[in-house]
Amino acid sequence: MGLTEYNKKRTFSNTPEPKANKNTSKGSLRFVVQRHHASRLHYDFRLELDGVLKSWAVPKGPSLNPKDKRLAMMVEDHPYSYRTFEGTIPEGNYGAGVVTIFDEGTYEAIDGTSGETALKKGLNSGDLKFRLHGRILNGEFALIKLKNSEDNAWLLIKHKDEFSTDKNFDSEELVSDKIKKEGLARKTKKQSNSAAIATEKIIEKTPVIKDKPSKEISYKPMLAKLSADVFDDERWIYEKKLDGYRAIAYAGSEVKLISRNGIDFSHKYRNIINALKQIKTDAVLDGELVAEDDSGKSDFQNLQNYATKSKQVTLKYYAFDLLALNGHDLRQLELIKRKQLLKVLVEQLANPLIIYSEHIEKTGIKLFAEAEENGWEGIIAKDGSSTYESNKRSDRWLKFKLQNSQEAIIIGYSKPAGSRKYFGSLVLAMYEQKELVYIGNCGTGFNETTLKEVYSKMNALASDTKPVRQKVPNERTITWIIPELVCEVTFSEWTGDKHLRHPVFKGLRYDKGNNEVQQEIPETSRAPSKTTRMKTTKEKGANSNTQESLNDKEEVYGKKTLKLTNLNKLYWKKEGITKGQLIEYYRSVSNYILPFLKDRPLSLNRHPNGIDAPNFFQKDLDTDQIPDWIQYQPMYSESNDKDIDYLICNDLPTLLWMANLGCIEINPWLSTYKKAENPVFAVMDLDPNDVDDFTEVVRVALTAKELLTQMGIKPWIKTSGSRGLHIFIHVGQQYDYDIIKDFIHYLGQMIMKHHPETTSLERSPSKRKNKIYLDFLQNRRGQTIAAPYSARPKPGATVSTPLDWDEVNEQLNIKVFTIFNTLKRIQDSGDLWKDITKEKTDLKSALSSMK
Repeated sequence: MGLTEYNKKRTFSNTPEPKANKNTSKGSLRFVVQRHHASRLHYDFRLELDGVLKSWAVPKGPSLNPKDKRLAMMVEDHPYSYRTFEGTIPEGNYGAGVVTIFDEGTYEAIDGTSGETALKKGLNSGDLKFRLHGRILNGEFALIKLKNSEDNAWLLIKHKDEFSTDKNFDSEELVSDKIKKEGLARKTKKQSNSAAIATEKIIEKTPVIKDKPSKEISYKPMLAKLSADVFDDERWIYEKKLDGYRAIAYAGSEVKLISRNGIDFSHKYRNIINALKQIKTDAVLDGELVAEDDSGKSDFQNLQNYATKSKQVTLKYYAFDLLALNGHDLRQLELIKRKQLLKVLVEQLANPLIIYSEHIEKTGIKLFAEAEENGWEGIIAKDGSSTYESNKRSDRWLKFKLQNSQEAIIIGYSKPAGSRKYFGSLVLAMYEQKELVYIGNCGTGFNETTLKEVYSKMNALASDTKPVRQKVPNERTITWIIPELVCEVTFSEWTGDKHLRHPVFKGLRYDKGNNEVQQEIPETSRAPSKTTRMKTTKEKGANSNTQESLNDKEEVYGKKTLKLTNLNKLYWKKEGITKGQLIEYYRSVSNYILPFLKDRPLSLNRHPNGIDAPNFFQKDLDTDQIPDWIQYQPMYSESNDKDIDYLICNDLPTLLWMANLGCIEINPWLSTYKKAENPVFAVMDLDPNDVDDFTEVVRVALTAKELLTQMGIKPWIKTSGSRGLHIFIHVGQQYDYDIIKDFIHYLGQMIMKHHPETTSLERSPSKRKNKIYLDFLQNRRGQTIAAPYSARPKPGATVSTPLDWDEVNEQLNIKVFTIFNTLKRIQDSGDLWKDITKEKTDLKSALSSMK
């Protein structure tokens, strides 16, 4: 490849990497494996050949186990001088991150020749065999190029010899303290001197700590307030909200890792303690412990279960503040200056387990959009001039969440049902004033590991005393416990009686005390009075009329001209989602939703000013006001005693025209206009209404599936996009609505026998409180139901999404399917309902099988 590409990718005034020059070693050929912690951790495998280092990026690192065929992506040649490079490539540069040497040594061709001829031949043919002599890697290896690979994909394979092993080989386990220390020793004097000068200038006027009180008390963390509206401000900084355990880290003469409620994490997370021991200066850091997988994604339950997950995830400590350094208390220093010092300290450390938490300045709205796109928890905004207020929840630090979450105290658990083990749901409470109050049950979000772990901890706290005054549903099935355990749940909203709706278990919070658990209510963001911030989401909504006139466009489809208007109008003001984004969503999934709309009369549920403004239903089109290419069909309405002109949507322009009218959701009949009395589908709508435990909805759906399967019927399932689940049966226009309705009513009766306490066929909500409505009345002429892939006018822009039955389990969270991830889901999993009309259901045969 030569070194041209290497030079093109780097600005050498901004990076400590060596400039490209062609050179060779004297004597044996050299190899090096560098551990490169950039956007994600990988290993760079480099072989000296023809005066340069031929290079491959190996995500999982090389292995000594011949069974491991490690993917190796060939990258640009590197100069020979890169062989000894270790250091930090600064942010903004290609490959930004920390580079350390994992292994190095000499190598030769397997045929024993000392020259490069055989090696060059092997490289050119895509079959390169060689023998390594390193500190870790020894023996015969091969690099095999994958056929038809356009991305230079190779496999790095260990040959079976005296150096190979049949045991699991994990490169990370071999990154010893010695190797890391060797890497630190090679840091240049220039880096060390500049860091020392920067440190002296910033802290020379900060107070020296005279007394040394208990560190756990002295350095309680500063907390952020939950806020409603993201803003831009030139004097504020914005950081990613991390999904882990908050911890104060102590380095230097005494190394500790202490949670926000005083628990010592030092013995539990030894890897982080060992990394902190490399800091030779007395320092106190504030940060977050997270557990990341190979892709760099963090998961709270992996952190909670780190003892059993340590082989699958990497524990890291993201440092975002510095409270003390070298005997100086920095908490009265401005945040920006504290972070400058912190960055120097962490970069000097150059340990991939301790990471400086980056921030951006001024543009909070942009970072929040990035958070939404990447599935983060949210973002944190901090006043750049703020001091550090220990043990205080300050409005100088604000947090903005993408999903509602709440800490809760576990006060009991219900008995398990069906095949579930250990317990059914958690009974949750929180403090209101000084009184513990019931806030609902949580039965979803668990796997086998968390069920067992949480149960074992609850069982040890079993009590005969009920901890709350309020009545709790099904108390006779509940085991009360001493209210000590704290967990975190996500949820859709608070109900009117202050209960959590659709809570999903996230994990136990060992880092938080139960006395801290209170309802978190978002406040309006309080930015400084002198600000150059951009308009918040709500302000944009109030002033959207000035933007709308600039956002109209026309699209031409043959002889059809479609006018799209007011594309910047906010339809979801809280989330900042526009009408234009809704239209683009329907454009992206048109091939998948249109088959479910073809020839079906449509009722238009219009939200012309978004989900928070009044909406109205329109069945009868004003045919004088619609484009001449719009198809409609007169249908007799008994309730109106006249024909009604229903919209028919059989193509993309009509679908987009509907969305432009404000039809966020698409609601077709179950039958076509051509055979109006005979539905294509029968549907059972599981509507939980005021039922907080979504686990029971899942159980009911699985019961329905079991019953239908016993009858020889194949059921299909989707989320409603609102709060429940829809079960569809393809009947193929063989029966009229009365027969279909009676069959689904019969199915509902059978379901009720299995779930008598939690389901109901009663239509009136007041007569079926806290029960799942088995809505069989959807199966009537003129009734409509949200189409598969229809968006819904609900928070988060959720979508009625087809599911695989394997997804219908206790982890199901229907709020996660939105207009922003549906197309990717289809691309990854396929159109799950594409075969729904291939087979027609024989209801007569099905009913006969039940006799």
